[in-house]
Amino acid sequence: KLIFQKILFPMYYILIVLVSFIVSYGLKLWFTRFKKFDAINHRSIHNTKATKTGGIAIFITLFIFSFFYYLNQVQIFDFSLLIPLGIMFIVGVYDDFYNADFKLKFFLQIIVAKILIDQGLVIDNFHGVFGLNEIPRLASQVFTIFVFLVIVNAFNFIDGIDGLAITETIKVILLVELFSNESTPFLSLCLIIIFSLLPLYYFNFKKENKVFLGDAGSLFLGTIISILLFYVLGPDYKFKPEFQVNKAVFSMGLIIYPLFDLLRVFIIRLSHKKSPFLPDQNHIHHLLINSGLSHFSSLLIIESCSLFILLLYLFT
Repeated sequence: KLIFQKILFPMYYILIVLVSFIVSYGLKLWFTRFKKFDAINHRSIHNTKATKTGGIAIFITLFIFSFFYYLNQVQIFDFSLLIPLGIMFIVGVYDDFYNADFKLKFFLQIIVAKILIDQGLVIDNFHGVFGLNEIPRLASQVFTIFVFLVIVNAFNFIDGIDGLAITETIKVILLVELFSNESTPFLSLCLIIIFSLLPLYYFNFKKENKVFLGDAGSLFLGTIISILLFYVLGPDYKFKPEFQVNKAVFSMGLIIYPLFDLLRVFIIRLSHKKSPFLPDQNHIHHLLINSGLSHFSSLLIIESCSLFILLLYLFT
């Protein structure tokens, strides 16, 4: 119990930040030594050396603290979640360095989605959207897999400018907890994620020797967000009494920018008879950068607009 109480002690979070910073910095030095830099090409929006080790630092930090509590027999969250999270992390690491085929990534993402379904994280109720409520078991599993693929890849798509995927993740976590009538079972997990993300703001916005999330980070964070949204859509998540909103609309509102940008880019690519999975610079954040705005200004515009849309729904 004494160890568990440390989860609420401020020094604990300071320790998370320090561990994450040290791991990030150490990985950056190690990858720099072996000249493992993110390639600069026609799709790049950076012109300085950078490593894609941010996601690795986040996962290592989470694993260190999870392992510590596991050894002390304190379950601060469901440690079985490390299995699907770990699979997505490994897929991302492989993709960062070997450019995995998208069909292989989709296959492994489907497997991870099925693991989450078997852990009870399944969308089996539309909450009145399209006039539907409870849906059959098979249909709910197929739909859950589809939604998982959409969320994970949408988050992978928005990881194109400094701080965007990080901020989007923190925003979703905070809003899910803020509107919940009681703390979710993922609170401790999410707090570790938030505080391990903070050092990446420093590494993202550096002028030289940047550290990016990479696919390891974006796929990992996309899985975290999927877990949270599946829980929100389930029967155990209750809004605070003063907020009587539709769960499905609330969930879509939380990730309105990744969803809108994904749909928009897919339509553009298909209209040009290109593969929807072929990378380009047609994302909204790319357009903002190309118009002359800084990464930070673009980040503020995107997050402010998405938050405004959500709050407009909640308070009208």
